[in-house]
Amino acid sequence: MHHRRNPPSTTYLLTLLLSSLLLLQTSARPFVLVLSQDDLKDGPIDDTPDDPSSVADWDEFGESDSRSDEELDPGSWRPIFEPDDSNSGSDSVINPQLEEYYSSVRKLVDSVSDGGRSMQDVASEIESVAASGNPHAQSLLGLLYNLGMARERNGAKSFMYHHFAADSGNTHSKLARAYTYTRQELHEKAVVLYAELAETAVNSFLISKDSPVIEPVRIHNGAEENKDALRKSRGEEDEDFQILEYQAQKGNAAAMYKIGIFYYFGLRGVRRDHSKAFSWFSKAVEKGEPRSMELLGEIYARGDGVKRNYTTALEWLTLASKHQLYSAYNGMGYLYVKGYGVEQKNYTKAKEYFEKAAEHKEAGGHYNLGVMYLKGIGVKKDIKAACNYFIVAANAGQPKAFYQLAKMFHTGIGLKKNLPMATSLYKLVAERGPWISLSRWALESYLKGEIGKAFLLYSRMAELGYEVAQSNAAWILDKYGEASMCMGESGLCTDAERHQRAHSLWWQASEQGNEHAALLIGDAYYYGRGTERDYDRAADAYMHAKSQLNAQAMFNLGYMHEHGQGLPLDLHLAKRYYDQALELDSAAKLPVMLALASLWVRVNYANTFLVDLIDSLPHIYPKADEWIKNVVLEEGNATIVTLFVCLLTVLYLRERQRRQAAPAPPPPPPNDNIVN
Repeated sequence: MHHRRNPPSTTYLLTLLLSSLLLLQTSARPFVLVLSQDDLKDGPIDDTPDDPSSVADWDEFGESDSRSDEELDPGSWRPIFEPDDSNSGSDSVINPQLEEYYSSVRKLVDSVSDGGRSMQDVASEIESVAASGNPHAQSLLGLLYNLGMARERNGAKSFMYHHFAADSGNTHSKLARAYTYTRQELHEKAVVLYAELAETAVNSFLISKDSPVIEPVRIHNGAEENKDALRKSRGEEDEDFQILEYQAQKGNAAAMYKIGIFYYFGLRGVRRDHSKAFSWFSKAVEKGEPRSMELLGEIYARGDGVKRNYTTALEWLTLASKHQLYSAYNGMGYLYVKGYGVEQKNYTKAKEYFEKAAEHKEAGGHYNLGVMYLKGIGVKKDIKAACNYFIVAANAGQPKAFYQLAKMFHTGIGLKKNLPMATSLYKLVAERGPWISLSRWALESYLKGEIGKAFLLYSRMAELGYEVAQSNAAWILDKYGEASMCMGESGLCTDAERHQRAHSLWWQASEQGNEHAALLIGDAYYYGRGTERDYDRAADAYMHAKSQLNAQAMFNLGYMHEHGQGLPLDLHLAKRYYDQALELDSAAKLPVMLALASLWVRVNYANTFLVDLIDSLPHIYPKADEWIKNVVLEEGNATIVTLFVCLLTVLYLRERQRRQAAPAPPPPPPNDNIVN
């Protein structure tokens, strides 16, 4: 007799660490969602939305979407950057309006590679196509006005064109609008757009196992290029990939599976190729590789590179499950819920398969059980049980569970309505949609040395709200300067345009938790680089970075308290910040030691020339200061040398004071043998 699996209970503080969804690197913190008992509805749960018109009806298990990326992402730049993947019968070939649009995109990409000599003509062509009502050209024109490329920078016009394009179905403009609304805290508008985009993303996920997390690669690590990440993203040219491919060709089944995964998902810079993936998976299963069996089941269920065949999909998934690949039970249960590849729907059998997956700690099993209880599919409808299943799945990094929790926060079903939380969760899921391919193309361009193309693609992603792209685009501007091929209102960006654009990008990245960006924004306001000098705003930016436990920010705040710049003059608080910086980062020992020496001078030698010397040396020796910035230390730390000089001065003065205070030698004792 089959026993009912009890859903998990929620009687304590729940922490959902979304690091498996957001594999952010060192410059940005993982997003952490904390749910308290207050977020859960007490007593009987009303399963109707607080606002029924606010969201479409709950879906069940969605569909394993077989539509092409061009259909999922209308106006995608894929025909430009992956022409071999275009469908021969797609609209991009037979639709004259799309041909005009893609012609404009090609010319735009070419223009940023040749120094922008034809940018004005390209912009005029885009404007002409947009005027004919082409939504994708309108979206592109929104980008030009947002960046100030061959057009005067105008946020209002940019938003207007994105508004028209989004209403006509352009996904890039939907993302841009949603991100703009989020920054303006208009969550009631942002949540509707992100909900739609997240649903498209979820329907592109696998039915059995979790799709690998494909996050944009951060091409820098603070001030330096992220060489390790870039080395691992060189695709087929990567030495590790070539070794793996050699092992696969020699008959290593595990290597065959890994190569197939790289081609199927387009991982580590490898160009997606479903035909090659299918070939490698097929070779691997001949050697009994069970993970490849599961992926073949996915391929047949989705029709990726082969004719869709649910019966064959079920056969492969069943075979994989017999090899103790428990995630395959999720795909089998899905097919029975939908009635695909089987005689008829069988909810009881589906539930059994989902429970088997959940019993073996497969997050997908918990998610699918949550959907059954949410909809009352084969079980008594139980919103609270569904919520608890989704929480367990989300805690294990299941992105579909984030989507369902977002819907609960959105509608007030199971969880108290919370639009800011719903918006954040929808955004996390939506950013994993097919449009994330922009990141892969940007990285490929960067690795080929095509900096202008890379900057254009990262700028497009930045406009859509991707923090990593904002950071990458800003870093390219700072690192490459004129070589970034930044296009301004007329030709290449001036220094002022470049600084302003970098400042805007770093600011947006800092708003999304990038501590390095927050530091750079603080430095920009402190030194007046790319903007007017403003110590108050500099302090705010450093405070933002400090809240993320950044040692450099704490040191800077201590310095500002020591000098009363943007913050109250408070030597005790300055010392506290210096001490905290040292606690967080042992590498701060030297600057903290010298800063504490400076504080000692201020306390013990107040109103003396030593304090004046500390404050004036950076201005007295600008050449030394510039040399220190460019050769010895990062910008902003030149004061360390000044403090070191002062420390030596203090030690010298203390030694001289000690010698002056030493008692005179005693007179020689009287000698009685001396004759007067």
